[in-house]
Amino acid sequence: MEIFLEKMKKLLGDDFDAYLKSMSEPSFKGMRVNTLKADSESVRALLPFNTEKTPFYKHGYYVDNEVSHIGTHPLHHAGAIYMQEPSAMSAVTMLRVEKGDKVLDLCAAPGSKTTQIAQELQGSGLLWSNEIVSSRANILLQNLERCGVKNAVVSNTSPEVLSKELVGYFDKILVDAPCSGEGMFRKDEKAKEEWSAEHVLSCANRQLHILNSAKNMLKAGGALVYSTCTFSVEENEGVVTKFLEENPEFELDSSGENFGRNTLTHCKRIFPMDGGEGHFAARFVKKYEPDTEALATKSKNKKKGNTKPVFEKADKSAYAFINEIFSSDEYDDLYLVGNKVYALTQALKELIESDIDLKKLSVRRVGVEVCENKGKRYEPLHYAFTACSKNSAKNVINLDLNDERVYKFLHGEEIKTDESVKGYTLVCVENITLGFGKASNGNLKNKYPKGLRNNG
Repeated sequence: MEIFLEKMKKLLGDDFDAYLKSMSEPSFKGMRVNTLKADSESVRALLPFNTEKTPFYKHGYYVDNEVSHIGTHPLHHAGAIYMQEPSAMSAVTMLRVEKGDKVLDLCAAPGSKTTQIAQELQGSGLLWSNEIVSSRANILLQNLERCGVKNAVVSNTSPEVLSKELVGYFDKILVDAPCSGEGMFRKDEKAKEEWSAEHVLSCANRQLHILNSAKNMLKAGGALVYSTCTFSVEENEGVVTKFLEENPEFELDSSGENFGRNTLTHCKRIFPMDGGEGHFAARFVKKYEPDTEALATKSKNKKKGNTKPVFEKADKSAYAFINEIFSSDEYDDLYLVGNKVYALTQALKELIESDIDLKKLSVRRVGVEVCENKGKRYEPLHYAFTACSKNSAKNVINLDLNDERVYKFLHGEEIKTDESVKGYTLVCVENITLGFGKASNGNLKNKYPKGLRNNG
């Protein structure tokens, strides 16, 4: 670590001693309230621990390090809160997502920034979340489901493959690039052990490669935020400077924020002394569309034609089944993919009806999985209930946080309910959708997925 410390001394100058002191202090713990599920103040009032506002995001809060087992709390299960390092929220703040945008999160797992983007979209527009590592893509899928995101596409492919098919498709792009992780040293001993000067240079080369894939997918006039959780000049200012030299159609844009420290005029650096573990972010704007090979490649790909469409319009029986459980306007555009039925927003419908080849892009999911065809019958799926609104389900059990049935439900147990409630039933905690069960004779058979249940 001697080489690392020498680099930090050169970078920080008079602030180096403050940095060294910060490294012996407790790391920051952060939490974001997911406003797709509830408003910030009502959620904070329900939590059994104190929270304090961070400067990095309007719905971001510090949590005391002594607070533990938050992942087992009902509000976490319900997707109302998401544990996230405070300064990591800064990149999406700088992206300045607007309702109706088409947004790409190119390196999206485990889903902290992608679910933050989703709550900025508030169900409008389109969110495309990509993760190249399959196991991490599975975690991404789970977090989108838990947080009730309706308007997402999840793909599991490389940036290069996406860039050939989605030229000029997005209004905003986030590249939260894999990095040497120097900003995680206080929290992650493994990050320290894996650090080397050679690894830093390898990361910088990979980051520039990813950015050069991302650039083709951004519309002229669109914004791209590049972020890392490292302090390395090579991976931060070095990558930004090289990218601008190679791509004159891009320019740095103001962050519009007061947090952290300015570098390269408009970029932001955050150190532990600034209230976060460590982050860097740069906001680019694409001034014009260059005459690139990517456009020609897209044109050629169009001429080849797509593979057979994956999506088929669901039949009347699927609509009839869903309308038994939900009001007719909750999931009103249903499509069949294999034996599963998906609900799509307007933007997602436009996507599947376009000439974009979803099979070629290794798309894992589009929209909300609402039910599964079991041959002669349908069965509802967990996602249909986490993504719905409380008032849209025809049967609802709403439990208080102090009701022991909440904890029994999260443990996978059958719980008591009113005998008048029959059939598939939405379970809420403090009016926030949590999961579902099937009610009969005063009992609710538990349908909370086994892999999500609390143990012990």
